[in-house]
Amino acid sequence: MKATIEEILEDYKQGKMIILMDDEDRENEGDLIIPAATCTKEDINFMATHGRGLICLTLTQERCKQLDLPLMVAQNNDANGTNFTVSIEAVEGVTTGISAADRAKTVLDAVAPNAKPADIVQPGHIFPLMAQPGGVLIRAGHTEAGCDLARLAGYEPASVIVEILNEDGTMARRDDLEIFAKKHNIRWG
Repeated sequence: MKATIEEILEDYKQGKMIILMDDEDRENEGDLIIPAATCTKEDINFMATHGRGLICLTLTQERCKQLDLPLMVAQNNDANGTNFTVSIEAVEGVTTGISAADRAKTVLDAVAPNAKPADIVQPGHIFPLMAQPGGVLIRAGHTEAGCDLARLAGYEPASVIVEILNEDGTMARRDDLEIFAKKHNIRWG
């Protein structure tokens, strides 16, 4: 059963992972989303194992400037206008960067209140996405929703997101996402 906005926000405030679907006329996808500030290696492992998409970190334009993160391309030709920055890695406390623990460390370092460009290196295994100022009121994407949800829940406006794929590699759509949510006891909406 689809959760209410209040139920989703309550889980999010508790640092729980949620599933957020976009409009069926847009990407028609569901993403696992968790506040970046609460991200653990277990969360990253769950996302990699069960989400199966590209694990990304939603960041505000201000945070991208704070970390001196340039956009991946100067001319964005993506149909949905997704603003990928260059990929990142934590400078300290990681090995190759790909393990769940390394990726969680990178996320936490990037969203720390005092984070600075010297705390991360480029490229890496975490893919930041720069949200549009104004959030979902300006662009109805998972990137903006991730930042908006985290802000509403009282966290740094940043989230870790990953698209949910079916076991056969196809995109999980609404019916698939309902089954996935029930199987893993995750609220969705």
